[in-house]
Amino acid sequence: MDFDLSPELADLRGRVLHFIRDSVVPLEDDPRNHGHVVEESLRDELIELTRAAGFLSPHAPREYGGMGLDHRSNAVVFEAACWSPLGPIALNIQAPDEGNVNLLNKIASPGQKAKWLPQIAGGKIRTAFSMTETATGGAGSDPSLLQTSAHAVDGGYVINGRKYMITGAVGATLNIVMARTFDRSGQHLGATMFLTEIDNPAFRIDRMLPTLDTNSPGGHSEVTFDGMFVPEEDVLGAVGEGFRQAQVRLGPARLTHCMRWLGQAVRCHSIAVTHARQRQSFGKLLLEHQGVGFMLADNEIELQQCRLAIWHAAWLLDRGDRARNETSMTKVLCSELLGRVVDRSLQILGAIGITRDTVVERIYRDIRPFRIYDGPSEIHRHALAQRMLANGPFDPYRPLGR
Repeated sequence: MDFDLSPELADLRGRVLHFIRDSVVPLEDDPRNHGHVVEESLRDELIELTRAAGFLSPHAPREYGGMGLDHRSNAVVFEAACWSPLGPIALNIQAPDEGNVNLLNKIASPGQKAKWLPQIAGGKIRTAFSMTETATGGAGSDPSLLQTSAHAVDGGYVINGRKYMITGAVGATLNIVMARTFDRSGQHLGATMFLTEIDNPAFRIDRMLPTLDTNSPGGHSEVTFDGMFVPEEDVLGAVGEGFRQAQVRLGPARLTHCMRWLGQAVRCHSIAVTHARQRQSFGKLLLEHQGVGFMLADNEIELQQCRLAIWHAAWLLDRGDRARNETSMTKVLCSELLGRVVDRSLQILGAIGITRDTVVERIYRDIRPFRIYDGPSEIHRHALAQRMLANGPFDPYRPLGR
């Protein structure tokens, strides 16, 4: 592995960071960036600013309007873009849209790609991914508990069920739905993904959830499918292969979450360092106090740990490796260490840290759910432990599950 950035990538990182600081950060205090959501008009303005700058959708293929970067390059650009919590929205790399672009590009039919990818990559529409269900028996970390059903009928399927914690459903156009699939005789065929449109009378948004985080356009919702007909041409991938095929989205999506949060943690650390270099306490600068200096040193150590883990997993993905272990390890590492970096940064800021005079307070709230989204830390640890059991005689130099 070569840790040097190419001159082109280093230049791109610098230009993206300059754009974020000059054009996006000033909009963090915009009244349309409030409470539970980023309003659509602010999202549209950010998208157009980024389009004019030439940085829109770095992850999406060029033929659909993106920049066509590989995973390693995305790691560098995403970190720079996420200096601001609005950066992922501006560059159109926010979840779930970013992961849905990857999923569609990998398994959608040519017609499905032509219909949806230019719209998503162009920032024209938003999307949702409906997998998680309510806590009363539905699928969460255990996908085998999936209750939403899709029964075969003439020309397609009828979907019934409820989904919970669906990011971005309010205001989205496309909703990718995972459902247990049955043929006309009632035989269970396995889980299948479907491309559905939000603007359908058989779909309703029951409520927007009052969540801790506020960084997603459209927030998080509880939704219902009440006899929604989906034509056969809107089956995504193969019938009964939904869980397996969704993995092409989930592994890289865990990693891009890490990339985004790394950028925001770096911002918090930078604010804390600047404060500690200016604030006087007991006759000297805060940074000259060993306790504060050690906290900031730990931030530097853990930021670099996360960056290197992200780059390694991205390198594996670029080689064609599934990297399921490495993306799980990196997700656990980053969700926990970056949360600590933000927490220390807030602590160093003192009273300022718990106000909205800096962006640290918001990032502190927003980053906590990262330990739950895309698989809680405990689930990833459990999966790694299970692979140790199933992998024959233990060899510490053989990657798990290979």
